[in-house]
Amino acid sequence: MRRMIFKSLVHGPLTEAAPAADAAALAELAAQVNAAARRRLGRTLSIREVDAGSCNGCELEIHALNNVLYDLERFGMRFVASPRHADVLLVTGPVTINMREALERTYQATPHPKWVVAVGDCGRDGGVFAGSYACVGGVSAVLPVDLHIAGCPPAPLALLKGLLALLENAERGAGAAV
Repeated sequence: MRRMIFKSLVHGPLTEAAPAADAAALAELAAQVNAAARRRLGRTLSIREVDAGSCNGCELEIHALNNVLYDLERFGMRFVASPRHADVLLVTGPVTINMREALERTYQATPHPKWVVAVGDCGRDGGVFAGSYACVGGVSAVLPVDLHIAGCPPAPLALLKGLLALLENAERGAGAAV
């Protein structure tokens, strides 16, 4: 045990350093998203994340939005546990055959106005899982998608920019791809 402690003291941690975050740019971006949500909805933006069969890479980046670096809650956005309280369905991964019905039911349970965001390359067109016997395809094969956020996986800032684009395009009445 002493040897392990000594080794960790000599070599240091094996984790990556935190990304260099431009706090001012992050605060400005999140404030823009909050203002757009309040203009469009009259309240903060509620997000329900749905894993439709992904490798969990996108989920790690989505969960990073709640950590101390990004802290999504301080900007008025929040993740909700029920689709009945959500404005946005953030769907990750290709839609598997087993998740198709669950995704459709989640969409039906979400009240209007509602938006669907396909996150990552797999959510867009199936990504590396495209053509698999277990996949239906991208999210747009099952639900009407309002926004695609590209990346494998997309960074948390790209997710924030995508949510802002979604709200701005919803005000204009158009779909988008980021």
